[in-house]
Amino acid sequence: MEPESEALLSVRELRIAFDGVEAVRGVSFDVRPREVFAIVGESGAGKSLTARALLGMVPREATVSGSVLLRGDSDLAAQRGRRIALVPQDALSALSPVHPVGDQLTAAVRSVARVSRSQARTRAVAALDRVGIPDAARKARAYPHEFSGGMRQRAVIAMATINDPDVVVADEPTTALDEERRDQVLRVLAEQREAVGAALVLVTHDMDVVAGHADRVLVMYAGRLAELGPAGTVLDRPRAPYTAGLLASLPQHAPPGRRLPALRGTPPAPGALPAGCAFAPRCPLADDACRHTEPEPSAADGRLVACHHWADLPHPATELFHQEERQPA
Repeated sequence: MEPESEALLSVRELRIAFDGVEAVRGVSFDVRPREVFAIVGESGAGKSLTARALLGMVPREATVSGSVLLRGDSDLAAQRGRRIALVPQDALSALSPVHPVGDQLTAAVRSVARVSRSQARTRAVAALDRVGIPDAARKARAYPHEFSGGMRQRAVIAMATINDPDVVVADEPTTALDEERRDQVLRVLAEQREAVGAALVLVTHDMDVVAGHADRVLVMYAGRLAELGPAGTVLDRPRAPYTAGLLASLPQHAPPGRRLPALRGTPPAPGALPAGCAFAPRCPLADDACRHTEPEPSAADGRLVACHHWADLPHPATELFHQEERQPA
């Protein structure tokens, strides 16, 4: 893992528990200036909860330990909206239905900067224009329900970037959108990240999004790190069987004439983790060591991997699951 001096955002041994049951279990990583850092995994992996911890937005009933530092500052709530901002999954619920969109962006500016309402309004209109909303001055007077889904998502991107933050956290920002709108939103996110010079933490379950946009990727499973490294390295030659399983389900990784395999089983609930490696019940390589001892993340081929048998994966690693698909039931 990179030295602390290179980290814009530093997470160490993050643990988040509810009633004594850990949903995030000792996750550590750094986010570097201006990079796109993706967090990927199935539902229940702990990725969104981890992302919310970066903003100091963990539910009050949760018990949190470890550290999250933004340029050495642990007071994340005080930095929210200033140096770190959120693009949420559901843009409609993120925007107030009773105030025009422009008023909400104006308020976001004035919550940080000592400027007149007129000056803040000018910045709000400019921000809407910058994310590609047509006739931005008129649209600024409209209410969220008068925006299309794609336009609402652009509006929350404008709100997240209006104060030039150091880090933007995008939590599944394209889940409810079709492929065309997904690509449009991701393009706008990339443009705004470049415009304000921010790092982007992109939370997603879509490996195609990781392949097209991320510099580095953290693969999470059952609240822990499964694999962490440069996106190209991890996607081209995964060393965690779980990563290989996610990639094997993508059409481009299917050998000609074979159906796509699906990861058998489902992720375990936080309160019902198996002994040993949490992925062992679904892993073709699992043996007694996997079923009894949980692997710790260790350096492997230029990334971190939590797997006893990372060196035993075939090449391509996705063949591990295509071979399994060919076996008789």
